[in-house]
Amino acid sequence: MFQILLVLFDIFFNLKDIKINVIKEKNNGKCEMNRRQFLYASAGVGSLLTFNSCSRSKSSNGLNFQRNVPVSEKYDVVVCGAGPSGVAAAISAKRSGLNVLLVEAQGQFGGVGVSALVSHWLGGRTDDCQRWVVGGIFKEMATEAADAKIALLPKPLKNGRLSAHGWSHAGQLTAGVPFDPFAMARFLDEKINNEKIDFLLSTNVVDVVLENDLIKYVIIYNKSGFAAVPADAFIDATGDGDIAAKSNCQYVKGRDEDHLMAAATLQFHVYNVDQDALSDYIHENNSRRFREKIKQLRKMGEWPFPYDIFISVQLHEKGTMMINTSRLVGVDGTDGRSVSEALVKGREETFLLLEKMKKHFPGFKNAKIRAVAPVLGVRETRRIIGNYILTVKDLNTGKEFKDTIGFSAYCWDLPDPKKPSVNPEHGQRKEVTSIPYRILVPQPVKNLICPGRAVSVERPVMGPLRVMAPCMAMGEAAGKAAAQVISKNIGFSQVNITELKNELEKAGAIITWS
Repeated sequence: MFQILLVLFDIFFNLKDIKINVIKEKNNGKCEMNRRQFLYASAGVGSLLTFNSCSRSKSSNGLNFQRNVPVSEKYDVVVCGAGPSGVAAAISAKRSGLNVLLVEAQGQFGGVGVSALVSHWLGGRTDDCQRWVVGGIFKEMATEAADAKIALLPKPLKNGRLSAHGWSHAGQLTAGVPFDPFAMARFLDEKINNEKIDFLLSTNVVDVVLENDLIKYVIIYNKSGFAAVPADAFIDATGDGDIAAKSNCQYVKGRDEDHLMAAATLQFHVYNVDQDALSDYIHENNSRRFREKIKQLRKMGEWPFPYDIFISVQLHEKGTMMINTSRLVGVDGTDGRSVSEALVKGREETFLLLEKMKKHFPGFKNAKIRAVAPVLGVRETRRIIGNYILTVKDLNTGKEFKDTIGFSAYCWDLPDPKKPSVNPEHGQRKEVTSIPYRILVPQPVKNLICPGRAVSVERPVMGPLRVMAPCMAMGEAAGKAAAQVISKNIGFSQVNITELKNELEKAGAIITWS
């Protein structure tokens, strides 16, 4: 019987120019569907929907793409993207009693921290490592990972010397949480499974179906083919605002004058590093980023790269380091061809940079490649335009917001698109950056929220907010907000902030700062 249905699906799959036809199939009055049932539905068993692409070409010779696809049973909320904000959102929503589907394009959870090897959760603790700035799910996962010995919770060096990482003994990077990305992937598998969250990996959200400023379905694609997933609420945790863009929400991209974006990086990890030799050089020469040495190498014709600093980060164990150095300028993380070319260029640059490291940088003579990221590390793409835009002035004055749902302890860190070693300062910001709920809510779609680096901010404000700990804070808030959206049948802009903050506080999130 199942084989017959698959044949029928193949026939339907090639139909063209069919009117929208949704056939509801009862499931004993229940909305919840397990993964096996969902995969059967996505192979053609159940309802069918013919959709017109909402993001079809605007050119005169564009294709009006139309497809007949199976419809899954309905979820309360679909979380698109399983990076830091998406994982936190899915866990938060599930713990709030919602029926959740988590959809991720890569084959593992964790986003760029795992798949792009940017294996360092930043922005969640104060510079002196004495206080948590982000609590809740971030603190929970950071401490659990540290207890499992797959992550570190570094402490400042008592002697006041520079650490072997290449930065001062107390600071933004030392206060981060470095981890083993391969072990973290397994850790997150267990976390999602223990929460009993439905998920689909290696699955792309390719389009949406809109009706009266509401998303009715997301259209997904994986090895089973296309499927339409209905839900009452949607969380865009893609980092690039992909779902918001497909839903015709307002957004901007890059800096105002030329829309250029900060350089991307293809991370790589090395092992067999002599960190004692590295540390000795840094201390003796007071050279945290090898600026003087790189200047000399450039004069000698030994440094062909467009950046002037070297950044390395110890991961979960001594001698294993993330090399966060390359800067691939002119990359648009929302453009498929641009990303493709950057990946090839990044791999070429990785091995050339390793050659220079082994030859010229103390401690790296015997270093070996542990891994080269298969996914590009992108710092900046779209930013939604919400009812409020968080400004540089807000950060410098320490403006307080009644709808604060979290904080970031990270610094101004968004390099100049054309000068990737130049990180412009924008004034003296306060110790922590408040994150108001309003900047997560796009316009005009009512049942969509966008936690993560696609929030509604002035471009420089992305620096403190784009890193992973504050993204988890935003994701946790989005999951709690979705519970109100479902229970009260309202839009995300109508969420009761007092109630939201109370729920976050009960969950251990940090929503006030003194």
